[in-house]
Amino acid sequence: MHSVLQRGNSILAYTLSVLAFLTFCCFLSTVFLDYSTQTNINTVKVLVKNVPDYSASREKNDLGFLTFDLQTDLTSLFNWNVKMLFLYLTAEYTTPSNELNQVVLWDKIISRGENAILDFKNMNTKYYFWDDGAGLKGNKNITLSLSWNIIPNAGLLPNIFARGQHSFKFPLEYTTSRM
Repeated sequence: MHSVLQRGNSILAYTLSVLAFLTFCCFLSTVFLDYSTQTNINTVKVLVKNVPDYSASREKNDLGFLTFDLQTDLTSLFNWNVKMLFLYLTAEYTTPSNELNQVVLWDKIISRGENAILDFKNMNTKYYFWDDGAGLKGNKNITLSLSWNIIPNAGLLPNIFARGQHSFKFPLEYTTSRM
């Protein structure tokens, strides 16, 4: 005859196996869904300043200022396996010293049940747009793109890029006035 501990162990092992199988089935039901959507990004005001970097080198670096418009509808991304979305707006550009520069300018977390229709006008960046040198002044090919990570109940954490980007250029002269 089996003891109480052996029976309890068998029930627990069976329960955990069934739960693991159900969790895997939940993951499979949403892994092949398309999580991309169209977005519209536009820059409103673009300025560049040459300011001192307060690190050990004390040299001057470019600091970009921009305001942007962002419109997108993310409601179709939410299903029963999506807890939240981590959105972030990145700027990508090239300079003579670096072939690829990527800077996160803004981010937002949207939980399930919150308003997932974004219509932002004249938004300021949340983070500084620093360049390690003078790579922003007169740069003609800065590309803004919106991306997001899906935080699921079960499964992978995919990184999704929105359909739609916006390219802009920085002015040829530094701004000297206060913002």
